[in-house]
Amino acid sequence: MTSAERSPELTHYICQTYVETKAGRNGQTGLKIAKQLEYSTASEAQNRAEREAQSKDCAGADAYMVTEDPASGEVGEPSFLVRLGKVPELDDF
Repeated sequence: MTSAERSPELTHYICQTYVETKAGRNGQTGLKIAKQLEYSTASEAQNRAEREAQSKDCAGADAYMVTEDPASGEVGEPSFLVRLGKVPELDDF
């Protein structure tokens, strides 16, 4: 396949929210994904993350973008637009 025949990369804009999990035997709370919403633009994802982070049920929210190669299905590393509240460490992605 030549580069002219390659499909263009797809960009996905994601708002992902987190809730705290109950403390386990070690006494520490954790985070789990509550919602994962896709938008057509970066600003839509970021605006949603900002609104969600203000909710009393939300521990934190991320807005990020990832690119996908449609031919292989591979998805690149997230590029964060905004990280609000309690969110996982970058190593956890």
